[in-house]
Amino acid sequence: MNAIEIRNLTKNFGEKQALKGLNMTVPVGSIYGFIGENGSGKSTTEKIICGLIHASGGSVKLYGKDHTDIDVRAGVGVLIENPGCFPNMTVWNNMMIQAFNLNIENPENEIRKVLTLVRMEGSAGNKYKNCSLGMKQRIGIAMALLGNPHLLVLDEPINGLDADGMRIMREVLVDLSKRGTTIVVSSHILGELEKIATHYGIVRGGKMIAEMTAEQLEKSCRTYILIGANKIEDTKALLMRKYLRVEQDEKGFLRVYDQTTPEEIVSYLYQHGVTVNQVKRDKIGLEEYYIDLMKGKGAN
Repeated sequence: MNAIEIRNLTKNFGEKQALKGLNMTVPVGSIYGFIGENGSGKSTTEKIICGLIHASGGSVKLYGKDHTDIDVRAGVGVLIENPGCFPNMTVWNNMMIQAFNLNIENPENEIRKVLTLVRMEGSAGNKYKNCSLGMKQRIGIAMALLGNPHLLVLDEPINGLDADGMRIMREVLVDLSKRGTTIVVSSHILGELEKIATHYGIVRGGKMIAEMTAEQLEKSCRTYILIGANKIEDTKALLMRKYLRVEQDEKGFLRVYDQTTPEEIVSYLYQHGVTVNQVKRDKIGLEEYYIDLMKGKGAN
């Protein structure tokens, strides 16, 4: 069974069609990285999944049931944009209000549990307005976790965080996944998403253009030989005499995408008087794969 199954989803805002027959499959227990440009339909899809807006057409099933089913809806936690907290109240009191809204039994125990899960157990007495951005994001996730949801939908939870905040957020999401929570998380920080996601969905122009597992992404990413040398422009011109695709990356290194070996390239350059100071086999990551896909290059 899948946690989410979306088929032919459409959404119109007046004359604008935000979703154009989008399909999406999220396996139970996965961390699903939901990727796309601004305006591609990510947030609209997430809001429909969570019942915040209605679809114009298509179907959305959660754990095999229609997403409007009351029982299945009770198992969904959501953080889209910012957590709705009172700035002058403490973290604890904000959590208590949400627990009462959800009619949770033993709210004190439940709040302690979720605050511990998101590494906020020592900050319950802090006023919300005095919390850092990373703390506020974790408070939002804690609120979404009240009631022990099976499915967690998070819209850009790591954007704007510093390195330590992103590390903590990664740890939190991985821990939740290990407990059996299915997580849909969108982010523009693809390097961070690549560290935790087990599945990916890439959306463009209101349509899903690719879905894959982390293993499938690994196999799809293009490999290359990375070259570092002096007189890089001359070296590039020399390599282009022999190889079809040679590119220079943003750090000034050369990449040879042809089927070859580091030894062959080093030997070829040495024969032409070029000394190589760095060479290794590597492959593109999620961010470059995504950029290639947006440009229509594919990944081969």
